[in-house]
Formats: sequence, structure tokens, C-alpha cells
Amino acid sequence: MAAPFHLQIATPDGGVFDGQATRLICRTIDGDVCVMARHTNYCSALGMGEARVTMEDGNVRLAACMGGMLNVMDGECRLVATTWEWKEDIDLDRAEDAKRRAEEMLAERDRMDDRDIQVAEAKLRRALIRSGVAKL
Repeated sequence: MAAPFHLQIATPDGGVFDGQATRLICRTIDGDVCVMARHTNYCSALGMGEARVTMEDGNVRLAACMGGMLNVMDGECRLVATTWEWKEDIDLDRAEDAKRRAEEMLAERDRMDDRDIQVAEAKLRRALIRSGVAKL
């Protein structure tokens, strides 16, 4: 069994998790990273994607993570996400509605400026990640 390390997960709304974990897998702006005990000091901006936290008891929890920062320093891991939603907290119907609305917006892309297209694409990506995690 893998050695545990201290993991803190927070959002601007407050703490999400503060305890022991044996593995954290999340998406950074450079790709996926796996943090385990005795990981080298590391800091990166987070991308958007699925995150997996393996708890000390071996239970794996899934989440949708949208942006933020990941910091590993002297054996402590802190993840501050812009948005962090545990799988069990995601409202699949709401995520599917957001996906549909973003697709409808993008269907009118010939009437949109570049900024509006980028916003609609980001909304679609977030909705796809949230619904994907909820369906796992």
C-alpha cells in the first residue's frame, strides 16, 4: 500500500478536503500529474479536467476540477481550484443543460465575435468535463 501524504483542497468558497491521501491525479496546464508521498517540490497552474484522489483507505474519489494552482512543498500538497466538484455533487441534468446551451450558442458562431466564441467553447468544455465525471 502506498504511503499517505497530507492533501488540502480548497476553492474560493472554502475548504473542500483536508486529510490524508495516497495519490492525487489531476490536469495541469502541461498535462496530467500524479502526486504521491515524497513527491518533489512542484508548482503548476491547473487546467480543466477529471481529478482522482485515492484516500488513505484505498477509496478513490472523482471530481471535476476547473483551473487553479497545485503546490507540493516539503511533503504537503495544496490544490486551490477555481472550481472543484466531487462526482457525487454534480447535477448531471444541469451539466447536460449547460452542454446543450453551449452547443446552441456555437451553432450561431457565424454571428459571434471571437471572444464570444471562446466563451461558448469554454462553457462547452466545462459542461463536458462535469457530465463526463458524473457518468463515471
